[in-house]
Amino acid sequence: MTRRRLLPLALSLVLAGGAHAQASVPQPQDVPYAPGMMKVEVDATNLSQRIFRIKQTIPVQAGPLTLLYPRWVPGGHSPRNGLDDIAGLTFKANGLKLDWKRDTLEVGAFHLVVPDGVTEITAEFDLLTATGPGQGRVVMTPNMLNIQFISTSLYPAGHYMSRIMVDPRVTYPAGWTAFTALHEDGRSGDTVDYENVPYDIFVDSPVYAGRHAKNIDLTPAGKPQVKLGVVADAPKYLEAKPEQVAIHKKMVDQAMKLFGAQHYDHYQFLFSLSDQMGGNGLEHQRSSENGVGTDYFTGWKEKQGFTDLLAHEFVHSWNGKYRRGKDLWVPNLNTPMQNSLLWVYEGQTQYWGNVLAARSGMRPLPASIDALALVAAAYADNRPGLSWRGIQDTTNDPIVVGRAPRAYLNYQMSEDYYRGGQMIWLEADALIRAGSNGKRSLDDFARAFFGVNDGEWKVQNTYTFEDVVATLNGVHPHDWATFLRDRLDGKTGLAGGIEASGWKLVYKDEPNAYAKGAGNRGGADFTYSIGLSLGKDGAIGDVRWDGPAFNAGIGSGTQVVAVNGMAYDADVLEDAIKAATNSKAPIELLVKEFDRYRTVKLDYHGGLRHPHLVRIEGKPDYLTPILSARK
Repeated sequence: MTRRRLLPLALSLVLAGGAHAQASVPQPQDVPYAPGMMKVEVDATNLSQRIFRIKQTIPVQAGPLTLLYPRWVPGGHSPRNGLDDIAGLTFKANGLKLDWKRDTLEVGAFHLVVPDGVTEITAEFDLLTATGPGQGRVVMTPNMLNIQFISTSLYPAGHYMSRIMVDPRVTYPAGWTAFTALHEDGRSGDTVDYENVPYDIFVDSPVYAGRHAKNIDLTPAGKPQVKLGVVADAPKYLEAKPEQVAIHKKMVDQAMKLFGAQHYDHYQFLFSLSDQMGGNGLEHQRSSENGVGTDYFTGWKEKQGFTDLLAHEFVHSWNGKYRRGKDLWVPNLNTPMQNSLLWVYEGQTQYWGNVLAARSGMRPLPASIDALALVAAAYADNRPGLSWRGIQDTTNDPIVVGRAPRAYLNYQMSEDYYRGGQMIWLEADALIRAGSNGKRSLDDFARAFFGVNDGEWKVQNTYTFEDVVATLNGVHPHDWATFLRDRLDGKTGLAGGIEASGWKLVYKDEPNAYAKGAGNRGGADFTYSIGLSLGKDGAIGDVRWDGPAFNAGIGSGTQVVAVNGMAYDADVLEDAIKAATNSKAPIELLVKEFDRYRTVKLDYHGGLRHPHLVRIEGKPDYLTPILSARK
């Protein structure tokens, strides 16, 4: 051979050798994990250092073994499970350490070789949780904790996770109460032995536990149990008035009436009222994680109502968990997910969460209409990003963006399939009601699409775009494929459901009652006037792309120091905007950018503008029945 021919051959042999130097990760197969059941033990007692200690006992067979740390988070729609939070990982067989090697492509995979004669190994590691909000969400405090089993376990590659059995056990701080969808099998002191379950159910059954806790029964008569497990920073925050509990019971009852079926054997809300543990909202089949501030019950304002968080996550038991988009179903949590149908999974859940909040009184009817005004305004006048990307494209955002902050959110957009999807489904509901003279509605779609097979919850029931269209056509014949694609792909605006429902979006010089009650944490929102929102110190948040402030050269992250020569506060800026309606003089803002100051002149004279919805006279009102309780 010539030298020219020898070099490529030598190079190919080197590359082939490199490729085979690392074991491949076995692909998941729908077969049982033959060696037996794993045991997962979590020690959750190290509150001061915020460390979970994990020990796993894994039945094995001699030979190569790959163990996976879950990466893709259902409900997070992205590979966001914190692999960097585990430390001290060791594997042992008969008391002796085994060598392991991380896969350099699938970095959540760990390769090892099981010696002959070994039938089980132990895996141990520490899960180092955030000690402050700058490191991520805090999940351990002196008074409560949140265990997400997806973060506290490994599992063998080569099998569907539903074919791997787990025996879970948790040791809690002394005297604490724990809530989870898992049933207890027994106790020994502060260690709870939970039921043996497949791995997919195990990782879908997190825990909230706390020093101060209460479990409130929300179950309608004759139905599987639904309970609200509350943990709080102090006992006083647990006190719920009877009328508050009644509202939560009604939310569950209205969900039953909407879907007509339940896809759980029991359901456990996990609910934290805390200024210490990080807030969250994450769905599971038989439970949900929900975290808000301490004043949920104690600071309740009857006219403003509660957040729609619990209603939203409860809807996910039907939409997203029992039924989900076909490309979102995966055999294990190291297989990439695809998010193309999140406008159903999250968009319709956003719609029904708000509807159930209204129907139950969690958010009274006037407040629900006011809240919808804010969403409608966003998609009528504050999403210039729709000029270059559609709602469909935002379904990629969990993977592309990972909920990182955006410099110009209204232009870049982020996960708009939630509220943009809500607007699409509102228009669909109004269309069905109008076309059927009020005899049919999107409620009929919900029952036909999600309310099937009452009592079944372990089977994955997937759907495609064509399934959605077919079910809509079964409710009310229409060219639903075009209707949906036009709105998802940006060919048609998203605010049409407001007028189709018999209402219209208008702007007034005062915020609506819901916006006033919700407040802005000391900040101010002038999005629809000068085109920006500010924090309490004058720091500018989002600047509306192509709005007056943007066109005057103001960017997000800038700080307003003074308005027309006076030190900034929200009232001073509001007064200046009002005064400019009767003056030709521009509004002068002194702004600070890093260590530089400059004066910006806003030639704006349109006054204050805040979103409201008002009725269209002579047009049928579909919004009120949509938001009213079902009998």
